Amino acid sequence: MSDLIARTAIDKRMAEIVRPIVEDLGCELVRIRLMSGKRTTLQIMAERPTAGIEVDDCARISTELGAILDVEDPIEGDYALEVSSPGIDRPLTRLKDFDVWQGYEAKIETTELIDGRRRFKGELRGVEENEVLIEIPEGIIGLQFDWLEDAKLILTDELIADTLKSRKDAGFDEAAFDEIQTEED
Repeated sequence: MSDLIARTAIDKRMAEIVRPIVEDLGCELVRIRLMSGKRTTLQIMAERPTAGIEVDDCARISTELGAILDVEDPIEGDYALEVSSPGIDRPLTRLKDFDVWQGYEAKIETTELIDGRRRFKGELRGVEENEVLIEIPEGIIGLQFDWLEDAKLILTDELIADTLKSRKDAGFDEAAFDEIQTEED
């Protein structure tokens, strides 16, 4: 079974280099993309298995990866290394993500036409074996995980509220941070 963490051959090659470092630091690789444009960027999304990821974790991953990538030198030319959390409206790249995030709305795109369509939007209903279950207006359907091209959560008020609540429950203490000061202060 494949996953959606790395799509292209270069992304897969980069994942082979990056994944062990990310895992050694107690995190999981969620997605990796080498994007070109005005500036080439290696985008890495990671998280801790139980409680998201903090800025310090991203900085540690970036520092460790920077050293390894300088030695391995898998990317031609200059590039920017960007390490971040998957965010609230996160990509769903592993089969387990569809179980963890069941009950939330998602958009899913498939590689092939299924009953005349490639795009599905609805509420995630978990997984059964290698099928992702999603409730669309016609009912609950199963999509083979290997058929998926892209999947992500849809930003909703419920998702935002639940994410903030889980951060608070995990011990995120807003009082530990300084107040925002304005120019009038």
